[in-house]
Amino acid sequence: MGKKAKTSWFCQSCGAESPKWVGKCPSCSAWNSFVEETIVDTKASKSITSSIIQEEKNVPRLVNEISFKEEKRIDSNNQELNRVLGGGIVPGSMVLFGGEPGIGKSTLALQVSLSLKQLKILYVSGEESAQQIKLRADRIGIENSNCYILSETNIEKIFAQVKNIKPQVIVIDSIQTLETQVIESAPGSISQIRECTAQLLKLAKQANIPIFLIGHVTKDGNIAGPKLLEHMVDTVLSFEGDRHNMYRILRSIKNRFGSTSELGIFEMQNTGLREVSNPSELLLSEEDQGLSGTSVASSIEGARPFLIEIQALVSTAAYGTAQRSSTGFDLRRLNMLLAVLEKRAGFKILAKDVFLNIAGGLKVNDPAIDLAVTTSILSSGFDIAIPKHICFSGEIGLSGELRAVNRIEQRIGEAEKLGFKTIYVPKSSVKALDLSKYNIKIIPVSKVVEVYKSIFRNNS
Repeated sequence: MGKKAKTSWFCQSCGAESPKWVGKCPSCSAWNSFVEETIVDTKASKSITSSIIQEEKNVPRLVNEISFKEEKRIDSNNQELNRVLGGGIVPGSMVLFGGEPGIGKSTLALQVSLSLKQLKILYVSGEESAQQIKLRADRIGIENSNCYILSETNIEKIFAQVKNIKPQVIVIDSIQTLETQVIESAPGSISQIRECTAQLLKLAKQANIPIFLIGHVTKDGNIAGPKLLEHMVDTVLSFEGDRHNMYRILRSIKNRFGSTSELGIFEMQNTGLREVSNPSELLLSEEDQGLSGTSVASSIEGARPFLIEIQALVSTAAYGTAQRSSTGFDLRRLNMLLAVLEKRAGFKILAKDVFLNIAGGLKVNDPAIDLAVTTSILSSGFDIAIPKHICFSGEIGLSGELRAVNRIEQRIGEAEKLGFKTIYVPKSSVKALDLSKYNIKIIPVSKVVEVYKSIFRNNS
């Protein structure tokens, strides 16, 4: 009789293991998420990569004896991707792309693969046939004679092709479609994702090959599969945006080789994703007619300054309870700012519906846009348009004071570059700043009520 395979129960949400079925996961509190899966045979899984990778003897060394030289990064020929990765692709790194269906993950991965003409690329797709990928490649319109396409889901067969082709970059679309013969469970299960990722990670590190993984997301927007998947990879990139909007945002959630606060912006076109080198011009309205409820904020994401347009609509509540709605801005922070306006600026907001929108589909976490948010709300409430040449940058405290913001020089410089004539900034941010070197009028303010009096009292 053959030896019976050992099984265990795994949570499909977080990957927690249990010797028996439980109704509620003790780790993530998900209900009915445990499924039975075969435990991995480590000896069999080790043989998958041994045919490609030469095992090296590993011994502990003193930290002073370890020599280190900066790895030369690979230029992806995509400046926005280079920016988010921290300067380019690191050899031997594993990068995970996550995002909603149809957002453009496969398009971006194929576009980068076709752009790396100097390297041998293996693009593995478990979701599309080679003909479908060829159609997308023709639409992108980049010729590359070094890009190999493989439509396969079995990781043993993929590793056999890696041994034959010897690629310098590998793209996997997607990790949830891969399966290994070592495990009997279906593709996309916790065990399959964990084992396939472990084998690819071993290949990346020991053969010094950068590997891009595309990952599905759950309905909550988190990357599908165990949380362990995000811990194993070096970089996690989130591709965000509305499918009905042409702009896409590439955000770094985790990066072992660079900053996690960088941001890349793309525009979806028929020929693929176009890099947006100056997002400020695209995120600002071209409308010349002055409309109330609109203001411009000088914001920073990572090391990148750009101007964004904030739209607000204030109307009398039709029912007893006023509505509060926000798109691209934290709703709890909006409620806090409305309370400050009520208490410190004397603006009666209790019986008003307030709707706020960040133009361009962006999600902004920079607290320095507080001042622009409040001025757009006041503008709509009083039905007084803010002059088009004015922009704002400042964080608002609970007592209505304007708090200092970081990198004020970059914020002012970006506003000046785009032709704005006046910028309101916190007084504490410009104490040590030489204001005479700017061609833009800088108005330092210490309280939100000062901005209210300056703009709306003078124009009412």
